[in-house]
Amino acid sequence: MSKSLGIVAFIIIAVATITGGFANKGLTKHFTAESVNPTEKISEDYQSAMELVEANYAGKYDYEKLAESSIQGMLWTLDPHSSFFTSAEYKKLREDQSSSFYGIGVSIFQHADGVYVQSVVEKTPAEKAGLRYGDRIVEVDGKDAREWTSQEVTKNVRGERGVPVKIKIERAGVDKQIELEIVRNAVPLPSIRNYFILRPGVGYIGLTGGFQQTTDDELDEAIMKLKAQGMKQLILDLRGNPGGILGQAIAVSSRFIPRGQVITSVKGRTEYSEAEYYKSSSREVEDFPLAILINHNSASASEIVAGAIQDHGRGFIIGQKSFGKGLVQRVFNLPYGTGLTLTTARYYTPYGRSLQRDYSNGSIYDYYTHQDEEENSRDKKDENASPSPSPTPTPAPVGPAVQTAGGRVFYGGGGISPDTTVKPREFTALRNNIADTAFYFTRQLVAGQIQGLENYKINKTDPTHELRTTDYPVTDQLFEAYKAFIDKDTIVGLRSSQINEELDFVKLRLRQEIVTAAFGNDNGNHVFIDSDPVILKALEELPNSKKLAETLFKNALFG
Repeated sequence: MSKSLGIVAFIIIAVATITGGFANKGLTKHFTAESVNPTEKISEDYQSAMELVEANYAGKYDYEKLAESSIQGMLWTLDPHSSFFTSAEYKKLREDQSSSFYGIGVSIFQHADGVYVQSVVEKTPAEKAGLRYGDRIVEVDGKDAREWTSQEVTKNVRGERGVPVKIKIERAGVDKQIELEIVRNAVPLPSIRNYFILRPGVGYIGLTGGFQQTTDDELDEAIMKLKAQGMKQLILDLRGNPGGILGQAIAVSSRFIPRGQVITSVKGRTEYSEAEYYKSSSREVEDFPLAILINHNSASASEIVAGAIQDHGRGFIIGQKSFGKGLVQRVFNLPYGTGLTLTTARYYTPYGRSLQRDYSNGSIYDYYTHQDEEENSRDKKDENASPSPSPTPTPAPVGPAVQTAGGRVFYGGGGISPDTTVKPREFTALRNNIADTAFYFTRQLVAGQIQGLENYKINKTDPTHELRTTDYPVTDQLFEAYKAFIDKDTIVGLRSSQINEELDFVKLRLRQEIVTAAFGNDNGNHVFIDSDPVILKALEELPNSKKLAETLFKNALFG
């Protein structure tokens, strides 16, 4: 039997075994008691179909791709989160969970005419090799990369530890292309991408990189350092966090919720046939005011944290409705380095709300691009409105009503609805063009190529710098130089006459790019976060979060 058929046969038998009565129940419509074993019949049918394709199909076909799509199609008939992973995909899944991968250590971004280095990770092969902000990647291991996407560059740059990769770049101010040979090594992939004091006494932690094996330790370190700088209130950003390891979500929640309180429950079949309750551990618990930020891409473990905070009345949830992934997947190893994740249970909030959004209607594409209907209709009416915080709408009931701490009522079955809904900063076509031209201008600026502003030249990025409000202000001279630059630009096609309505955004992006070039990606993000409408609303809500925290810990102490 071929490799592909072997994997398929194994999975058919494995899934039938794992899903037990579910699999057999569906098959009783097609097989009688006198029939052959259903799993054997399916395996035989599949092999017969493949043999017919091999003998009769008029075009070319890829045996492995046919097998893989068959497996994936089978799993997606169960739910959108049961998935098959090729050996390469499975390896990446394991890398993501281990908080590191093997590569060179750069943050890249795709602009109008190619992929450029945005930032270099400290103490990685890329830093040692001398890669810089603004370097354009034109070739990887002899392959032309000028038309590649950022995903294609990433795929080709990553590889085995200790194996060199040859990269050719174009650098502003340098006439000839530069060739580098960089030896791949472990690159950190932290859960917490940045943290800093946002306002006096208010800390910000961007826990946006998933819940991995090191998440809890990273959070401890960030909180310790911020408290040493005077933090008395915290904004924890979970926007875009796709989830990850359940134990880490429990540990993160335990940092804020009194000992012995339920964080989540898991109910399913097999190992979860009896509901299992996960409670806050006996570790040190922080009682400072807390605001949690979420959006449509906050999923799974991040929803467990947000749901626990909301149910117990520990803090305010601000932003957009979360994704709505409340299915528990178990990872299974398969032959030939492949694997699959299979749903075995469901997550519930401490007060019993289901996190999972309905997936019974529509396609996989519809499920993953789902947006809240009420929010969409509101957005369509306000297409030209400024991205300022909007009042919390009355939630449309999705699942059963659940009364949580303090008598607050929330609805299950569709993710976590924020206490206060805030539209994120909008990115229009004009703003995207401004972002591109701000990058191209800054690339020339920090290379010393903008006449009259040669003092902006940056030879080496310093990511250890603690950002100050006085760092790189956008002066009138700098702004005029930018306008002159875009009027001559032939890549994006933006002109200075078009930016009058977006002057504040232009200055924001210019400062962000220059700070990124000078002090790294985390400091650049700090610039953007300072004026984020969701952050600004969170600052307003922190006094209310203080009242919630005081009530919760008082009840825990005397309750």
